[in-house]
Amino acid sequence: MDRETRAFAESHFRGLQGRLSGNVCPKLDRVDFIEKPDSFSYADFFKGYLLPNLPCVFSSAFTEGWGSRRLWVTPSGKPNFNYLLQNYGDVVVPVANCGVREYNSNPKEHMPLKDYISYWKEYIQGNYSSSRGCLYLKDWHLCRSPFHADIFRSFSWSVNICGRKKWIFFPPGQEAALRDCHGGLPYDVTSPALLDSRRHPMLSGCSPPLEVTQEAGEMVFVPSGWHHQVHNLEDTISINHNWVNGCNLANMWHFLQQELCAVQQEIMEWRDTMPDWHHHCQVVMRSCSGINFEEFYHFLKVIAERRLVLLAKGMGPGKVEHGESTGLGPQQAAFDISRIAEVLKSVVAHPDFQRIDTSAFSPQPEELLQQLEEVVASTTSL
Repeated sequence: MDRETRAFAESHFRGLQGRLSGNVCPKLDRVDFIEKPDSFSYADFFKGYLLPNLPCVFSSAFTEGWGSRRLWVTPSGKPNFNYLLQNYGDVVVPVANCGVREYNSNPKEHMPLKDYISYWKEYIQGNYSSSRGCLYLKDWHLCRSPFHADIFRSFSWSVNICGRKKWIFFPPGQEAALRDCHGGLPYDVTSPALLDSRRHPMLSGCSPPLEVTQEAGEMVFVPSGWHHQVHNLEDTISINHNWVNGCNLANMWHFLQQELCAVQQEIMEWRDTMPDWHHHCQVVMRSCSGINFEEFYHFLKVIAERRLVLLAKGMGPGKVEHGESTGLGPQQAAFDISRIAEVLKSVVAHPDFQRIDTSAFSPQPEELLQQLEEVVASTTSL
């Protein structure tokens, strides 16, 4: 990140005045396609897509040097089962059954990759049908993923190593119109059941989704809070990654507050009779969401401390062969600290966080916040 990009980002968040970034999406009729790596910089991506929280697709030129595209794929563009078996055959992998639905998800089992590839070959030979149902490896979707938004309202990218996918996107807020009369989201947004106005009374208020067909080698960027459904159109292997940074950290914190509120509402009837009710809410939240307020504080602390160390050492960014900055430089670190400070201030002030025993925390949350705010003030002219 350069100085100009950091100034642009900080101005963006000042203009939001505490509102979530990208929570109100402009009307889009298409998803941008980024063709050439040489004419598209990190600053372009940061300003055009990360900050406004908008999706885009990167061409296969961005991944043409990836070893997986060369080694995992046959010359005809199909999965290289022989290579995968030789190198990863004994790896135990989680496999989900797309044909069985449990709580808007799919039941999973574990098996060696070689057994899954044996099934996959059988599935192909059976004209994409099997008595065992439609199975997929976690993150290597053989068929499709249910309608969802990514974990913790993170960003994500997904690269097709081989194969093709169809993506169906709904901007943040549109999912409300898809909820049924019980408040539940649909498992499949292409199902005819959504046309039942008695079951889905708000559907008429939903705008048409954005659709993307992703080809081999292309990378789809999925913004924070965008609900989406994915269908594999042919035999497909993809690599996916989720991450949080300064642009969507507040979105993650907002999501965690919503998760706690949902838990509290569900067990409200025991509030006056259950000892340590607030503590139990945090336990249930962690079980359902994978994280609670205490762990979120430690998440912020670890990232903040790494940024502080970098600034203290005065380290510069790494370099890539084209000379453009990569990795974590001082401008990015300063921006991240400013975002962590703003979110941590909200965390420390939250009544449910104040009920947590922080006596063993080091540093104390208030001390860390003060340190971050001092660094923010001292790096304004960096």
